[in-house]
Amino acid sequence: MPFVLYLLGLAVFAQATSEFMLSGLGPDIARDLGVSIPTAGWLTSAFAVGMIVGAPAIAVLGAHWPRRRTLLVTLTVFLLVHVIGAITTSFTVLLITRVLAALANAGFLAIALATATSLVRADAKGRATSVLLGGTTLACIAGVPAGALLGQQFGWRSAFWAVAIISFPALIAILRAVPTTRTTGPATTTGGLRLQQRLVVLLLLGALVNGATFCSFTYLAPVLTDVTDLADGWVPVMLALFGLGSFAGVALAGRYADRRESRPVFIAGGTLLLGWCAFALTASVPAAAVVLVFTQGSLSFAVGSTLISYALYAGSESPVLAGGLATASLNVGAALGPVLGGLAITATDYRAPLWVSALLVGTALCLGGAVQLRARRAARRET
Repeated sequence: MPFVLYLLGLAVFAQATSEFMLSGLGPDIARDLGVSIPTAGWLTSAFAVGMIVGAPAIAVLGAHWPRRRTLLVTLTVFLLVHVIGAITTSFTVLLITRVLAALANAGFLAIALATATSLVRADAKGRATSVLLGGTTLACIAGVPAGALLGQQFGWRSAFWAVAIISFPALIAILRAVPTTRTTGPATTTGGLRLQQRLVVLLLLGALVNGATFCSFTYLAPVLTDVTDLADGWVPVMLALFGLGSFAGVALAGRYADRRESRPVFIAGGTLLLGWCAFALTASVPAAAVVLVFTQGSLSFAVGSTLISYALYAGSESPVLAGGLATASLNVGAALGPVLGGLAITATDYRAPLWVSALLVGTALCLGGAVQLRARRAARRET
């Protein structure tokens, strides 16, 4: 893989740390700004909404810019709004900065996905995607637990400062290493993408699976402290364990996604469904929580990363817009999951998001199975 992909992964690491770190900072933010924990969960949803809007919009608007300029502008905006978020005392202002950070993040990731897949062979999109998304999983392993530790020791604002500081060297790296090529041309035009059924289904499945991931991950800290009854000091450790699982899942997906086979995805998806059910039933058992935090992190990111790789293949005639739509679909789930989890917590208890995650994955499996069965019947009629 070209070295520049790992530099793009560094920027993705900073952005994913920002997106995911609220799972460990939510209770502290809620106390400091005088809101409830479910209300603080809206910060995650606000970020996801910004990603949904920003990914396809900035992919289209920036289609005629050199890639390096688009990446630099979006990452600079991302850095600056984190400085504002670190100093504000208003929940409303913080909410707005999350949307703006997400808009910048969305545009960056859409162009980065197109850049990554254009720098490798046509049959290596899955591996290129896994390298880029490796920044996300490393954020779960190192960035999110570090953010939680900073929050515990120095307050949640220190984590926002840390994200801004990490983003700066990524800016320098992009300036020095990313080529100045434009995103226009036959391989990257945004106007030729046909939203065939396969692409639409893959985007919807990705949204459902990612919704399940964020539904439980957003509220993992209170699940571990209130249901599993672990001490606060265990939260960063468990977040890191989830991150280790997610890294393993993305690495595995990168190896198999380029084969474009459906059976492994259904097997992993079925296991993911059983895992969420088992977590919901055994969340009060510390040993079970340790195993399932790792397992669910691995399976969630393996299935999600594979679905996005398949979507990039399906939209290969327009990788910039395909990257934007893939980013948007992931964040439809990231917006929906915390909202559903917060509503479920309000209605019942902190165990509820685990059941909602199971429901979302089950819906994805039913939809994917129905579409595949319909395709097979159509193929038989044609033969």
